[in-house]
Amino acid sequence: MNMSLLRHVLRYSPRLAPLRRSYSAMSSLKQGEFVGSLDCGTTSTRFLIFDQYANIVAQHQLEYPQYYPEPGWHEQDPDEIVESCDTCITEACKALETSGWAKESVKVIGITNQRETAVAWSRKTGKPLCRAIVWTDSRTKNTVAHFANKLSYVGLEVAPGIRKKGKEGEKALKDLTGLQLSTYFSAIKLRWMIEHHEHVRKAHEEDDLLFGTVESWLVYRLTGGLHVTEVTNASRTLLMNLRTLEWEPIMLNFLEIKPSVLPKIASSSEGVKIGGLVGDQQGALVGNKCLKQGEAKCTYGTGAFLLFCTGEDIVSSAHGLLSTVAYQDGKNGKPVYALEGSSKSYGVPLPFVTMLRDSMGLIKTAADINTLADSVKHTGGVYFVPAFSGLLAPYWDPGAGGLLIGLSAYTTPSHICRATLDANAFQTREILESMKLDSKTELKLLMVDGGMTNGDTAMQVLADVGGFTVVRPEMRESTALGSALLAGSAIRLFGWNISEPETLSEVNTKGTREFNPVVDEPLREKKWLGWKRAVERSLRWEEGVDE
Repeated sequence: MNMSLLRHVLRYSPRLAPLRRSYSAMSSLKQGEFVGSLDCGTTSTRFLIFDQYANIVAQHQLEYPQYYPEPGWHEQDPDEIVESCDTCITEACKALETSGWAKESVKVIGITNQRETAVAWSRKTGKPLCRAIVWTDSRTKNTVAHFANKLSYVGLEVAPGIRKKGKEGEKALKDLTGLQLSTYFSAIKLRWMIEHHEHVRKAHEEDDLLFGTVESWLVYRLTGGLHVTEVTNASRTLLMNLRTLEWEPIMLNFLEIKPSVLPKIASSSEGVKIGGLVGDQQGALVGNKCLKQGEAKCTYGTGAFLLFCTGEDIVSSAHGLLSTVAYQDGKNGKPVYALEGSSKSYGVPLPFVTMLRDSMGLIKTAADINTLADSVKHTGGVYFVPAFSGLLAPYWDPGAGGLLIGLSAYTTPSHICRATLDANAFQTREILESMKLDSKTELKLLMVDGGMTNGDTAMQVLADVGGFTVVRPEMRESTALGSALLAGSAIRLFGWNISEPETLSEVNTKGTREFNPVVDEPLREKKWLGWKRAVERSLRWEEGVDE
């Protein structure tokens, strides 16, 4: 990243004006040292200002519009994302001043974002060429099928004249990127844009196209034209080499994408005012201080995302997981890697919680699910597989169908709510079982954050089904905290150093609660086998359903 350029554009960028000194401000405002975090999530944007202990001293949150023009489609307006960020920064800084602190007390900011959402804009005008395609979007099934066939019959050209096809091609692709062909990843979404949006296709042909994930788009707009991305986000595109941390020509050729559209890749922790960039789930890993090999966290938001830190080793999964970059401390720092398992169907607000509330009328608010589930001791034999748009890790079956099985005259809404919490816990355990096989490490402790973790019953069910200790911090804005820690570390604010976790020992230690398993092992395993049977019935469901 060109630091002198970044200094210049930040100095004059009107969008970051709320973070610069206002000489007309009251002289009585106190000067302090804080770090800000711009957290651009799937449904809302937040700007949070932290002190050195991770206490939130000011914040503002704003939802922005979501668009669903076709079944399985999920879009956002890139300009509306930026507008929501502007508002959150401005209002949080006002709140900081109201509490008596000068806004220039914010010494550095970090940005964290929904990772695989794809944005395309014009190099000439700086304007979006179409709506962003969100990470949850599944319209690209045919695009994935096309490249899966290409991988089988044409292969991946790993060297001049040498192609790897079929299973060898799949292995080569995963060795390069840590990923596999899926609707999930942003390069597939970009490829769809090129094929289906005339403006994007023309811009690609004329070298006018710029592509990025959300953090790249935000930096471009906040700085007035700097086109960069960050390693954790780049590692989710299908285009970055996990070992070199550079764009991989083999994948660009395979996916037929010009290198001119791509941003420069920066580390997770460097810069001047924008000191930290990180994808949301890696941000939560850092925010939970899971910085060492063998430590793990799970975030229950608009999906469930479990990351297991593997240190400086890239662990290639043979059990349906993804290898990804966890973070990189500075442009000369060694990357730290992780194994990841994800699901689209958990968190709050969730598709299945929404179904229980809006479609079935079993609950009035999302919080009611815990109350009803707590009123019974078991599910009454009911299992719920919430595969509303297929299953991700470890199955990667886009044709899996949602399933509620084991119903009887005995079943009540409370049993279904309990089965819903069980489903969350079972999916988490499935990912951890795969991680244990890949890493040869059995997890004893899982850090958690996200909306669903507000419920004590949900967390106890997670501990009982998983057979491990669940640790829930009181301040659970872990994604935002992660980007703040990376930003602060970039300038060594408060003495923070991501590469030396002991420097973070006083961060976010207040009010942590542990949930330990209380279910006997035989009952845990009996329920586990029942879940596996239910999942087997949901797999490949679309293959047997008439249109």
